[in-house]
Amino acid sequence: MDGTVLVADDDRTIRTVLTQALTRAGCKVHATSSLMTLMRWVEEGKGDLVISDVMMPDGNGLETLPQITEKRPGLPVIIISAQNTIMTAIQATEKDAYDYLPKPFDLPDLMKRAARALDLKRRAKPAAALREDSAVTRPGSAQEDLPLVGRTAAMQALYRLVARVMNTDLPVLITGESGTGKSLIARAIHDFSDRRTLPFVVAAASDLEGMDGPSAIVARAKSGSILFDEVGDFSEEAQAKIVRMLDAFGDAAPRVMATSQKDLMEKMEAGLFRQDLFYRLGGVTISVPALRERVDDIPLLAAHFLARVERDGVALRRFAPDALDLVRAYSWPGNVRQLENTIKRLTVTSQSEEISKPEVEAVLGNQPAIEPQMGVGEGDKLSASVGKHLRRYFDLHGGVLPPAGLYNRILREVETPLIEIALEATGGNQAKCADLLGINRNTLRKKITDLDIRVTRRRKLM
Repeated sequence: MDGTVLVADDDRTIRTVLTQALTRAGCKVHATSSLMTLMRWVEEGKGDLVISDVMMPDGNGLETLPQITEKRPGLPVIIISAQNTIMTAIQATEKDAYDYLPKPFDLPDLMKRAARALDLKRRAKPAAALREDSAVTRPGSAQEDLPLVGRTAAMQALYRLVARVMNTDLPVLITGESGTGKSLIARAIHDFSDRRTLPFVVAAASDLEGMDGPSAIVARAKSGSILFDEVGDFSEEAQAKIVRMLDAFGDAAPRVMATSQKDLMEKMEAGLFRQDLFYRLGGVTISVPALRERVDDIPLLAAHFLARVERDGVALRRFAPDALDLVRAYSWPGNVRQLENTIKRLTVTSQSEEISKPEVEAVLGNQPAIEPQMGVGEGDKLSASVGKHLRRYFDLHGGVLPPAGLYNRILREVETPLIEIALEATGGNQAKCADLLGINRNTLRKKITDLDIRVTRRRKLM
């Protein structure tokens, strides 16, 4: 890797880590905690790549992007940010960032992206921004309050994919379980796209009824967006009408999106969903992970919902540490929607400013057992089940390889629940657990420590 990299971050540790890593890779590095200094370097012609944080002591890194583009067209900028929401990814896209990475970032992944950016700069090509049109400004809408929050790799990959497809004309199919936020993502794609001033029409199967149903939908949408909500439930007749509608589109056609909590591929193979419609809707498929697949985002979402309730006039609430642990450990079959409704209820029923564990237990004990609509089949072998999750993980990265170190990350994801369940089955007896797993007891103890697994004496499984 060859070139000069300008690093701007208010965290001394991050500046040191990036300086050392980039220097070892063969780059020259200038690091600063000031955007003013960064802009001076840019104006002086220094740097072949900029890596900048968003929140800086003297300004906002995203807001400097247009100035950098104006003064140094073609200078790639990689944005790194601890503000892990879809808004950050979209803003970075709109302002012509070369790439965007959330904090905490994967250093090898950042180094690979930096190498690609420097290679593009060296070949004198325009910076491969996440989208080419940088004239779009962020609308001041209620979408700023979308609960599309998450720092996990799956959600960050989803955000980047949304940002890339936002201003294309490709149809978008958004899949995921009930309550994951599929409709919110469709709305975000519309509200932050070039079509945001045009209508956003949600069409149900009933809207297609009658001779004039399809034409009425198109007339309402104009050149905006049409969302077919839960298209997997549409009848054969409704599906046929959508196909004819799409085939009749003219030049100023609306953008088409669809959501489905059912596996349309399986329905198509079973003869329950039209093949021609499946391929017309699936220009880009966005898979939204279930909440149980991104448990590290639960505290972030909980804080988001508590803040929202406070803005609505309810007294400030916070979770006791053991109460938050319980919220994080719950399976959330109803996903983000269930979490939001539960927190709303807790803010009303809690007896004090701090929501206690017993209060959480009382509410969760009354939660409906909402079964997931997608996922693993009952007859699937373990390898097939794991394969489905891995396939979804790769798909969420939108054609970009996941961060390096995947093998160890996946092993850790499998190892943790395996040891936890084995400990529960043996009543917390580590000797019996080690024997059950077929590993040395000292090895088990080390894994319990490394994986931060809590060991409690539980009733043995019968």
